[in-house]
Amino acid sequence: MAIITLTTDFGLKDHFSGILKGAIYKELPDAIIVDISHQISPFNIQECAYILANSYRNFPEGSIHIVGVDAEPTQENQHIAVLVDGHYFVTANTGVIGLITSEMRPEKAVEIQLPNLTSGPFPTLDVLVQVACHIARGGTLEVVGKPFGQLKELRDFSPRTSEDGKKIMGSVIYIDNYGNVVTNIHKKFFLGYKKGRDFEIQARTTKLKDIHDNYSDIINFNLDKNRRKGAGDLLAIFNSAGYIELAIYKSNLSTVGGASTLLGLDYRDTITINFL
Repeated sequence: MAIITLTTDFGLKDHFSGILKGAIYKELPDAIIVDISHQISPFNIQECAYILANSYRNFPEGSIHIVGVDAEPTQENQHIAVLVDGHYFVTANTGVIGLITSEMRPEKAVEIQLPNLTSGPFPTLDVLVQVACHIARGGTLEVVGKPFGQLKELRDFSPRTSEDGKKIMGSVIYIDNYGNVVTNIHKKFFLGYKKGRDFEIQARTTKLKDIHDNYSDIINFNLDKNRRKGAGDLLAIFNSAGYIELAIYKSNLSTVGGASTLLGLDYRDTITINFL
């Protein structure tokens, strides 16, 4: 039985994520269901894409990913099922597929057209779950729809350079559960311009001159404990997805706050790297 994952902006207070699982189990009692996230910011396609792009590859090929973010169908937001990179994505044509797999072409893509379908106000349940269960039973995409070639494209937030490569200007693309700030500046992009030069990361009025590989690298264990940096101190790190992230070491949002609140940063805010 294939794995079915769920990524939505439903939150955890309401019953919506629960009944998705109930409907899947009703169709497939032996189903394997994994929650990737139900706390995507409402209708935030870029945030959804960041989480999925850094999640789906950890699942076996053939996994089916239901994407319940901005899933209401319209003439410009068709329901689609796509096979790309060995994975199935069942979603609306919001542009999320292009953001997730920007460097790969889909192997198959269909516009979902189920017979006798009357979609109500909960299309993730009424449509996307049905299609995911069909695929999990071994069904083909051709049965649920017709070939589709108009996948919506969204322009991803890409870092820019200026002053002949002396400056990188990036943006905040995600703030995680710890309040850590993830930028769109990837390690490969950064190293391509660094060329052995010193640098300075600027986030509003705060400046950092080092990027670590691990959070605990901020601690110099050769110093006495009262002289070391540690919990509550700011650092920059290449996160597990390879992006530059600003974090407060062992931050606690209920006490000292995270990097986003302490630096006053939010989604789409600018982060600058100056090469010296």
